[in-house]
Amino acid sequence: MEDKNNIAGVDPAAVPKKKLYTGEEMPGVGLGTFGSDKYSPDQVSEAVFGAIKSGYRLIDCASVYQNEDKIGQVLDRIFRETDIKREDLFITSKVWNDMHREVEKSCKKSLSDLRLNTIDLYFVHWPFPNYHAPGCGGDSRNPDSKPFSLDEFMDTWRQCEKLVDQGLVRYIGMSNMTIPKLEAVLPLCRIKPAALEMECHPGFQQPELFDYAVSKGIVPVGYCPIGSPSRPERDRTSEDVADTQMEEILEIAQDHNVHPAIVCLKWAVQRGQVPIPFSVKEPQYVSNLKCATEDPLTEEEMERIRKADKNCRLIKGQVFLWEGAGGWEDLWDVDGQITQPK
Repeated sequence: MEDKNNIAGVDPAAVPKKKLYTGEEMPGVGLGTFGSDKYSPDQVSEAVFGAIKSGYRLIDCASVYQNEDKIGQVLDRIFRETDIKREDLFITSKVWNDMHREVEKSCKKSLSDLRLNTIDLYFVHWPFPNYHAPGCGGDSRNPDSKPFSLDEFMDTWRQCEKLVDQGLVRYIGMSNMTIPKLEAVLPLCRIKPAALEMECHPGFQQPELFDYAVSKGIVPVGYCPIGSPSRPERDRTSEDVADTQMEEILEIAQDHNVHPAIVCLKWAVQRGQVPIPFSVKEPQYVSNLKCATEDPLTEEEMERIRKADKNCRLIKGQVFLWEGAGGWEDLWDVDGQITQPK
């Protein structure tokens, strides 16, 4: 068996941690497992295996990614072939939109696929049950889609709270929320969200939402931390800004002699969010983790990136729009109010 302290890569103890509201710590950098339309479940799961051996301890999963069964095989292999134990890892998953009325069933399927008895953190993936088929086109619309409903969301959240009561999950979280939605739901929560998963990168920093989450003791988990260059075509528009092509990022990367993606990740960790970059390539996922442990950005560089925010949302979610919606902005309550049907 391998000694986990001698595995090549990064010492997990050197990776920054983020404190949850209970005082427990979670790893400050994770591996995303959304392979987009480009990578197979086998490729993603092999990356999970390599990443864990390289020092990753946070793995961000979801039922809709259609690879949890393969990741489960890898986790089983890790526990059999190395000295890494279940309690060394922090595994997340998410209930998909079509299972908001059957959260326990969805969670148990993820537990079975992942070959786990408990999920550390279980998210509501999107705040409405608007379903679309994986891999659908950007213009796809489901006639059953509808705007956010406080009552329906809280019904879903109550089911998540029950998962904690049953010991199936340890923490629960929310994802793709807005401040107006959080202001509506948080006073009604018996068990508060431990984390908020949100799109977050130098070109789209969401400072108000970030600060709001932190003020409530909720850990921000940032997806698309380098601007998601592998995201599906349906999520791309001509107005998108590529973070790794931003002038400020390029110049700071040159000063540190690193790839621009590394600057994005350093910024995320130092700012205080938990980035979950995805890569199937060993040199990339190792450097993505290692960069959080060395050569930090200066205060001046952090401030320069803060000022470079382009407010450019990349994952617009337009496939979740309902009939009569004005545009993808309606999903995100841009006027400060929960969007109501026209």
